[in-house]
Amino acid sequence: MKKIVLAYSGGLDTSVAIRWLSQKGFQVIAFLADVGQGEDFGPIRRRALACGASQVVIKDLRESFAREYILPALRAGAVYERKYLLATALSRPLIAKALGEAAVAHGARTVAHGCTGKGNDQVRLEVTLKILFPRLAVLAPLREWELKSRAEEIRYAARHKLPIAPPSQSRFSIDQNLWGVSIESGPLEDPWVEPPPEAYQWTKEPSRAPARPLLVTVDWLRGVPAGINGKRLSLTRLIERLNHLGSAHGIGRSDLIEDRLVGIKSREVYEAPAAHILHAAHQELEQLTLDREMLIFKEIVAGRYARLVYDGLWFTPLKAALDRWVDESQRRVSGRVRLKLYRGTLAAVGRGSPNALYRKALATYQGKDEFDQRWAGGFIALWGLPYAKP
Repeated sequence: MKKIVLAYSGGLDTSVAIRWLSQKGFQVIAFLADVGQGEDFGPIRRRALACGASQVVIKDLRESFAREYILPALRAGAVYERKYLLATALSRPLIAKALGEAAVAHGARTVAHGCTGKGNDQVRLEVTLKILFPRLAVLAPLREWELKSRAEEIRYAARHKLPIAPPSQSRFSIDQNLWGVSIESGPLEDPWVEPPPEAYQWTKEPSRAPARPLLVTVDWLRGVPAGINGKRLSLTRLIERLNHLGSAHGIGRSDLIEDRLVGIKSREVYEAPAAHILHAAHQELEQLTLDREMLIFKEIVAGRYARLVYDGLWFTPLKAALDRWVDESQRRVSGRVRLKLYRGTLAAVGRGSPNALYRKALATYQGKDEFDQRWAGGFIALWGLPYAKP
């Protein structure tokens, strides 16, 4: 019997896919990637086996996700369309890579996933697999099977006595990992409707957050967050801690009309407390330590990098080249940033670095000013020379 490794989530689609693929003559190996979604994998493992999987492989990818995917995007300043900090998008190349590795390890020539034909994730997974594992075939049951709706899938599961997860009471489609939560569907499909309170999974409603602000200090070494409030932490633990602190103060919400890769616009709501805090702190430290031309070009790199991540082009020559430029740009980005978290607002209130380009003696308007104001006249004459009328 032919082996196939299925990227399994434990939900309705991939549970039905196990049985559907089995009926197509495959021996199904269910693959679960732990990228910090906080799930209990015990019931999910049992469900996969009960649906017909020959075995279940669970891979803890949290550390790899933090160091090899989240961190490069953070150092690059990658934010898609000014609001999306790419939590789901960043996890997909890692999951695809691990899925392909599992297929090779188990002697399978085919992999499968549970993405629909309308979303971005199918592209991210399949392009990554095509780049890294060109000899593997890819099946997407939801694009091929005869089941046209969720109701038909539920009836299929009932006919085959599949132990699908209890129906969710949520009106939303939710994906979460270490870096954030993506929320869509239900009432969010109307862009005029304000996200109802129950849409948010992590963050406290800002008006209900503590009345006293919280000051948080983040330490950095060459563009890498290294500690909080003077205490060194691993990157994974640091992100978890900032998610907790930020959520309690209503930090990290965004509501975006987003341009999907497949060409349609969708309404997405995101929560990413740690990501918002770290991006804000990193940008403040860059402003202190990088020169003007470097900062201008960094904005261009950040936008292009975000688009590569969103479009599933992680393992590409341009992405690798940009990583090398980002590494060079971060050599000076060490220091400390203090931020104030208060009822959904986030503000830098202090920053310092041994590599700071700020010089008080030049910037001050008080005593001991080293700036010779006589320089300004000649500078202005030269600066305006191209625009002066003859």
